[in-house]
Amino acid sequence: MKTKPIQDADSSIAITLPSVIHRLDVAALFPALQPLEVELGSGDGSFLIQYAGEHRDRNFIGVERLLGRVRKTDRKANRLGLANIRLARIEASYFLQYLIPANSIEALHLYFPDPWPKRKHRKNRLVSKQFPELLKGSLASGGKIYLRTDDADYFEQMKSVFAAAPFFQEIPTPDDLANVLTDFERRFLKQNIQTHRAAYQLTAL
Repeated sequence: MKTKPIQDADSSIAITLPSVIHRLDVAALFPALQPLEVELGSGDGSFLIQYAGEHRDRNFIGVERLLGRVRKTDRKANRLGLANIRLARIEASYFLQYLIPANSIEALHLYFPDPWPKRKHRKNRLVSKQFPELLKGSLASGGKIYLRTDDADYFEQMKSVFAAAPFFQEIPTPDDLANVLTDFERRFLKQNIQTHRAAYQLTAL
């Protein structure tokens, strides 16, 4: 099935999903076949736009639920002529489990996800004990996940979850990646709020 823009304009990089039960034909989404990276919760596109602009030899899919944010990122990418970005408006875990082709992602970026700080709501956190197994099915061999959060408790949970997954090993965040900030990160830095980072690599399928 062919994908189509979320808006009628031919220039839109935001796609409607041709099916919610069939996996995307990623190769058909982009003008060039290149390594694929995905950002879950791409927000207003601050990180995605800058990083994709610096790495035009890679393709990127931004996953975001809010239509206004998708449209904002769409406009930014089109102004800059970034043909290596596509946007999907859907829930993040569903996208990973059902829509992205297996073992197709070279790197996944998850920055400042909802921390669900109340104890009774923590079951809603995306990075739970099931997450590494879900991610394992989406990442290519040697694929990486990069994490950032301002919530210390959530950060400890993230580290614990990946420490318990034998098929992931902790790695440093590259400097060129660490220097690209999200809109949330800039706001936190101005407020002197500490943020946390971690990165992991898939060692075996």
